[in-house]
Amino acid sequence: MPRLHLGAWVDSGVDFLQSHLSWLFDAISSVVTGLYDGIEAVLSAPNPLLLAGVLAVAAWWLRGLLAALLAFAGFALVDSVGLWPDAMSTLALVVVATLVTLLFAIPLGICAARSDRVSAVLTPVLDFMQTMPAMVYLIPGIIFFGVGVVPGIIATIIFSLAPGVRMTELGIRQVDAELVEAADAFGTTPRDTLVRVQLPLALPTIMAGVNQVIMLGLSMVVIAGMVGGGGLGGAVYRAIGSVDIGLGFEAGISIVILAMYLDRMTGALGRQVSPLGRRALAKARSAATGTAKVWSNRPQPVLAVASVVVLSLVAGGLGIFGDSGKPQVNAVGGEGVANIGKGREVSLGYIPWDEGIASTFLWKELLERRGYKVEARQLELGALFTGLAGGQIDFQTDAWLPVTQAEYWKKYGNKLDDLGSWYEPTSIELTVPSYMKDVKSLADLKGKGGEFKGRIIGIEPSAGAMGILKDKVLSEYGLDEEYEVVDGSTPGMLAELKRAYEKKEPVAVVLWSPHWAYSTYDLTKLADPKGVWGQGDGIHSIARKGFAEDEPEIARWLSSFKLTEAQLTGLEAKIQESGKGKEQEAVRAWLADHPEVEKLA
Repeated sequence: MPRLHLGAWVDSGVDFLQSHLSWLFDAISSVVTGLYDGIEAVLSAPNPLLLAGVLAVAAWWLRGLLAALLAFAGFALVDSVGLWPDAMSTLALVVVATLVTLLFAIPLGICAARSDRVSAVLTPVLDFMQTMPAMVYLIPGIIFFGVGVVPGIIATIIFSLAPGVRMTELGIRQVDAELVEAADAFGTTPRDTLVRVQLPLALPTIMAGVNQVIMLGLSMVVIAGMVGGGGLGGAVYRAIGSVDIGLGFEAGISIVILAMYLDRMTGALGRQVSPLGRRALAKARSAATGTAKVWSNRPQPVLAVASVVVLSLVAGGLGIFGDSGKPQVNAVGGEGVANIGKGREVSLGYIPWDEGIASTFLWKELLERRGYKVEARQLELGALFTGLAGGQIDFQTDAWLPVTQAEYWKKYGNKLDDLGSWYEPTSIELTVPSYMKDVKSLADLKGKGGEFKGRIIGIEPSAGAMGILKDKVLSEYGLDEEYEVVDGSTPGMLAELKRAYEKKEPVAVVLWSPHWAYSTYDLTKLADPKGVWGQGDGIHSIARKGFAEDEPEIARWLSSFKLTEAQLTGLEAKIQESGKGKEQEAVRAWLADHPEVEKLA
């Protein structure tokens, strides 16, 4: 059967849309960003415990005293682990995605319920949208909208639209046909029948759909974190990238707390707005006695509002209103360093390679000492280059050129500026522990697949080194039938190397030089007599087009910046020694011993 180039057709369609409808995507991005920024600003303005109290009062009003206490305890836990700003960013993302989704879902569901033809057309479309893997939506998302929160919100809207439409249609269709016929018999217009009969009776089912939209939105936050969506999803993504179990658990439990709160509150709200639900609640309250009555006690709306006002006044009197809990950045951190930046914002992107982490947080510290407000985002390599080309990221310091990341430079190079190499030469290699005495070169791996369990432990699948390994190295040395390259992450690869090394087990990993692992473990770089890996790269700083004109001082500093191997590996080792989440603290300690680096900047 002839090859159907479906992927090429889709690529052409995306290129056409990007070329001719960029104005529309920019407009959508502006609207979504405005909504998100506004809601996040409202959620981040109060002190965390104040907002936790307000949310607890809402739980008291909707579900009772026990729910209020549990809600406050849950949000206090989120604040205590230092993830309150991330939680509010996630809540803002979910709120925006839910509002926009319902704006489309409810009218579509009503149309589907009132027309079998519309329902027949929508059903396969919704099936397609819901069964397509959610991550696929991020690919056109970052192309059309760049990196950041917008592609995450758009992907969430598309993924969560289906249950909103289906539940609205189902709720209306389940309304007793005799009631509709009675309304028609009394001369009620179709519009009034819908508004006064069908929608009120369908509200419990519609609210169940709203609940599903919210839950699906929360399930997307980690995926959104992969493209710079931030929030708790970004924290989970960072934890995955660094194999940080503690951070992963803290971010995960914070998402669970948000999900449980929103799930319970939307369910209770559904009962409040439904006539049948209110009737059932009244019966339950009248039947409740003793302790159950105390815990299920719910205040009148006036009392709930008064409680919020009292909380706000108390918070204002204590001077805690307006502190979002976000860390404050010291604008001028170095003694005698001029405040050149004057608070201007600079965005850095990086992938979790050790030299990338080290150089990124080094530049974050150097720029903050000069008065810049710096944001560092961890991204996938493809998203990083897309963000640079689209202008959402100002620069990155870990571009391996001209070989390893040649594919990305070929695609995006005309939209980027190369600010020069700050370290060279590099090398990429397969590496084994030195106790594997009979494995010295790539050719020596042949016939030994059983010892290595047929696996080569790789890093991020988007890394250029992985493409070279799979497409060239394995086939050139006849290893493609014997070994499978395991996609993963740099921290995952290092964790597997450490585990195998401690047990003296055979292991082959993708590694590169310079890297601190060579000073920590006794390793052998496998020789490449055929030169398939290619010549060594330089590690370049690359910036978005026009960045040098906008920030000439930073561009000049980057162009003149250099690190020796001893400096780079020493900085990497210091970061490893300090532990996860303390990268900038490690940089500060390292700079105290290397003042010459700050002068170079």
